[in-house]
Amino acid sequence: MSKLVGVLGGMGPMATADFFRKLVEETPATHDRDHVPVIIYSVPQIPSRDKAITSGGESPLPQMLAGMHALKKQNVDFVVIPCNTAHYWYEDLCREGGLPILHIVDAVRDELSNGHAVEGPIGLLSTEATLLSGIYRDRLADRGIELMVNTQEERDEFINPAIEWVKCGRLPEAGRAVDRAVARLLDRGAQKLILGCTELPVALEAIASPRMGSCIDATRALARASVRRARG
Repeated sequence: MSKLVGVLGGMGPMATADFFRKLVEETPATHDRDHVPVIIYSVPQIPSRDKAITSGGESPLPQMLAGMHALKKQNVDFVVIPCNTAHYWYEDLCREGGLPILHIVDAVRDELSNGHAVEGPIGLLSTEATLLSGIYRDRLADRGIELMVNTQEERDEFINPAIEWVKCGRLPEAGRAVDRAVARLLDRGAQKLILGCTELPVALEAIASPRMGSCIDATRALARASVRRARG
């Protein structure tokens, strides 16, 4: 029997829904009973992860731990968090939450090891807080991967607004903005791009961007890793 997956979600709701859809899509199944059992904790009132890191806003850790404890009471076997920036608190969540957590960057590492190996720089699109936290840089460092990011001006014009537009349902606008940010990195020589914020694949998929083929979707990578872990 598959292990029970706990999802610490709500950061944001659309990204959590996108993760669940991709978890279903990535599960080889012929009947309902073949799918992975999941319990989702989605509380969008968790304080902003980005503001906590970039401007000293209220820490989301206490409310994320409340979610971890709620999932533990449901006897989940492990937890996944479909929010890149939340992994800034990964060690605290593992230590104080009492459950193993699959790290989203480790899932991306798996993708890079399985058919996505490239020579040359890899572009990273993410929130300001994820860039500041260094979670991608640190966990990919031993692979000798050179990361390329958009300029501050491009992040302000394309990426940051797109993330907010996804959160309020303006998906076509968000998709066009992300598509332009992706194009800028490809033009500068990025061989592959990591969509390192879980709102970004939602945006690109909304406009069926052909550039999605140049991207590693961290959400889908986490879904695949979850299926592998759940099915043993």
